[in-house]
Amino acid sequence: MSKVRSVLFVCTGNSCRSVMAEGLLKKRLNELGKTDIVVRSAGVRAITGFPPTHETVEVMKEAGVALDGFQSTAITNELIISSELILVMSEMHREEMVKRFPGAAGKTFLLREYGRIEGSPKPDFSDIPDPIGSSVDGYKECMEIIKEDIERVAKIL
Repeated sequence: MSKVRSVLFVCTGNSCRSVMAEGLLKKRLNELGKTDIVVRSAGVRAITGFPPTHETVEVMKEAGVALDGFQSTAITNELIISSELILVMSEMHREEMVKRFPGAAGKTFLLREYGRIEGSPKPDFSDIPDPIGSSVDGYKECMEIIKEDIERVAKIL
């Protein structure tokens, strides 16, 4: 298998989960010296140009990831074509991606499932819950779930 050089995270509005995943993966890849991988995020229902939620900015800052200047991005065919690996936050996102962009089917995976090997500890292929509308603690819980999955993905890449 050829080395993945571009990763796209997808959620609904590109204001919480995919933003967290993008920031955490960029940080971890940098720590590992893997600086040749492009990491982006987008949303299946996003409106381009909006900032992440205040809570997302706060929990990411605590995690050492600055989101200065980040703006939401709506999913486009160009993003799909230019991404070698697409990691989504829920089964609904995967279904939406494949419906709208059939060519994405073979490279679109749930973040929680990607890179898991059979018998790995705590296999959990569930959706990552959307923290929108919850407290900062809800965002922290979401980020911790994503962070665990990002660690596995970063090692694979």
